[in-house]
Amino acid sequence: MRQAKLGRDAGHRQALLRNLVASVLMEGRIQTTDAKAKAARPLVERMITLGKRGDLHARRQAAAFLGQDEAVEKLFADVAPRYRERSGGYTRIMKVGPRRGDAAPVSILELV
Repeated sequence: MRQAKLGRDAGHRQALLRNLVASVLMEGRIQTTDAKAKAARPLVERMITLGKRGDLHARRQAAAFLGQDEAVEKLFADVAPRYRERSGGYTRIMKVGPRRGDAAPVSILELV
């Protein structure tokens, strides 16, 4: 699967996606452009799957990706246990409409 470039170089794109994923885990929902929401969704799903595993290696993998201790703690303590019985599909993308100013399509990425 081809990753969207989002008009950024590799380092900037990686930082953007890490911050989006951490924000979704911390806040439960974020409002962003369609392209960014679609790019962040599989990463959020992967982090929740790591949280469900719950072992030390999974925690270190999540910490290496997220880089925010608060987000890792919330993932393993609050978010992942909510989806213990669910085998995927932890997020939802809802289209909001065009953004005022540049008319970019905007969506809400939220945890189900």
